[in-house]
Amino acid sequence: MITMLDVARRAGVSKATVSRVLAGRGYVSKTVRDKVMSAVEEMGYRPNLLARNLATNRSQSIGLMVPNTLYNGPFFSELLYQVATLTEQLGSQLVLADGKHTADQERQAINFLIDSRCDALIIYPRSLSVEEIDTLIPTISKPMLILNRSLKTFPHYAVCADHENDTFQAVDYLIGQGHRDIAFIKGMAGSHTGLSRLNGYLSALKRHEITPHQALMLEGGWTNESGRLAACELLRRNVRFSAIVASNDDMAIGAVCALRAVGLKVPDDVSLLSFDDIPVAAYLTPALTTVRVPVAKMVSSAMMQLAKMLDGEQVEPLALMPGELIRRQSVGIGPYGKAQER
Repeated sequence: MITMLDVARRAGVSKATVSRVLAGRGYVSKTVRDKVMSAVEEMGYRPNLLARNLATNRSQSIGLMVPNTLYNGPFFSELLYQVATLTEQLGSQLVLADGKHTADQERQAINFLIDSRCDALIIYPRSLSVEEIDTLIPTISKPMLILNRSLKTFPHYAVCADHENDTFQAVDYLIGQGHRDIAFIKGMAGSHTGLSRLNGYLSALKRHEITPHQALMLEGGWTNESGRLAACELLRRNVRFSAIVASNDDMAIGAVCALRAVGLKVPDDVSLLSFDDIPVAAYLTPALTTVRVPVAKMVSSAMMQLAKMLDGEQVEPLALMPGELIRRQSVGIGPYGKAQER
């Protein structure tokens, strides 16, 4: 087995110099660094990662915990891509842990990442409550960032989109287009994002003195099929509506299928608005009006916070990050808008 001492002899330097080059610490001239790296490549040397980790107390890895309810869908793909890209830029490896379905399983996944000696953790919880997370944070010695939650006790450990205000603005836009009978397809039960979006919907109705009707609020589960079933249920209820807000794009796509099955056209008969701005949203017919969630900015901000923590710096709480309403062709003028035009 090739050792660090073998590399040092080939390069004509000390073992300590080889160690400094490989660890990227301390001053080493470019000439010496090139000699060492040439020797490493020629001899096929691979550092003993466990030994290096024990010596430096760094594993050069970032842990990411997500519940597996996120796995099926473009949102998870975007999240994973952004985390993996920025982890690579930091010169680290990404370790993924499955939070599965319950709070206990999310804790187990977090413990797995800690036991794997990850330098820092990014946690995307679904089942753990804000109170449980605030209790958990002081027990973990590693820098940790919570994605998509606002924390009370440790707000500087969180990066979150402004889902409630984004939804308020989106529904306000629909009302401004002349819609008042607006149906809402909720996210998965217990979802922080889903609840925030429901609250934004209700707040917008209240602002415009529109009474919310339970018959216009449907259960959803983030999937295409749950959106289709919710729209089918809405049609069975035989209530008046001119617009649907779906809590994500996948459910909006499912809702379109249900509407078309009974001969209703978007946006001629029903306007449709949703969230996430997944890649296919712009290519649907009609193209989907949606709120673009700032996933890249959230992940980038989380990584910057973690980098500061790893360097021993103090970090300040981050403001909620607003999304962007992308106006396309799935929203038309509603009945009240047309009445005002005449």
